[in-house]
Amino acid sequence: MKKKIVRIKDIAERAQTSKGTVDRVLHNRGRVADDVRERILAIIKELNYEPNLIAQSLKSQRAFNLAALIPDPNLDSYWEAPHDGLEKAEKELRQYGVHISKFIFNSHAEPSFIAKAKEVTREHPDGLLIAPIFYKEALPFFKEWEEMGIPYVLFNTQIEHVNPLCYIGQDSYRSGSLAAKILRFGLHSPGTVLVAHVNEDISNSAHLITKEDGFRDYFKGEKLDDTFKVISKEINFPDEEGPDKQLDELRQQYPDLGAVYVTNSKAFEVAAYLEKNALTDIKLVGYDLIEHNQQYLNKGIIDFLINQNPLGQGYWGIHQLANHLIFKKEIPAIKFLPLDIITKENLDYYLDPQ
Repeated sequence: MKKKIVRIKDIAERAQTSKGTVDRVLHNRGRVADDVRERILAIIKELNYEPNLIAQSLKSQRAFNLAALIPDPNLDSYWEAPHDGLEKAEKELRQYGVHISKFIFNSHAEPSFIAKAKEVTREHPDGLLIAPIFYKEALPFFKEWEEMGIPYVLFNTQIEHVNPLCYIGQDSYRSGSLAAKILRFGLHSPGTVLVAHVNEDISNSAHLITKEDGFRDYFKGEKLDDTFKVISKEINFPDEEGPDKQLDELRQQYPDLGAVYVTNSKAFEVAAYLEKNALTDIKLVGYDLIEHNQQYLNKGIIDFLINQNPLGQGYWGIHQLANHLIFKKEIPAIKFLPLDIITKENLDYYLDPQ
């Protein structure tokens, strides 16, 4: 049977009082006689009343000014998808008074992040979505925003010992374990496995360290660490001493190199090296469906990509802020997104613009 919607008017009629009195009880404001309050609360419980939060938000006509502190997508194409996701969320929530101000920083320059974070502080938004890729520089701002009462949602990078409203993204540790398991299926003889942090300052990238931990622990847990030597390296493209010098040296030092795990969206850089040197016996796993990665996945040079759903991270990050600020919902501390394994055979299914 269709459930009947209970209105404030229905409660008032049952309690033989006014709608205004019911409203005061619901919002715990104003003076109401104790016996009347108890009668109204009993009827609310009996009728299983649920407030229409959407209608209330439309009625209030309040504006909610949110901020998004995100890297510049023009400098790194990975960030195009989170940017699109938060814009999609803003369009859906505009009718509830939501407006988003974007504070765009250079993902390769800590001073740029600091400057934009200070701008956010001066703006004093109602809520904040942030990709805290600079771990050390972000920490003092978290404390400041908490003191100012600004709820913030982390996406892409999970950080311990801070108090965000929510984290949106993947479980980095399990993501690294999954990458190890995928590569293991392609390794048929003992050898060296490279964890490649491409164009990253690993000391300031907490989530990449966690991915590497998950990757290494998989081999230890399966008692494979004697069979496969796991090494890690920060690799920069282009290298000042030559575009391929670092990988050339690694292959000379480890001639049994059998697989590479790229911990971020830059697997295409390693793929280009493998293609140029006709290295078909080195397995390669990376992240994200940026265009260059798709090309090498279709060529078979990248064997697997793990989709981090960056569009969903931006989209759900804004919606979590709206759920908290507008609809007064209880927000889970963590919203892990699925670990999707992408191959050239199923790539098309993940490129649907919807």
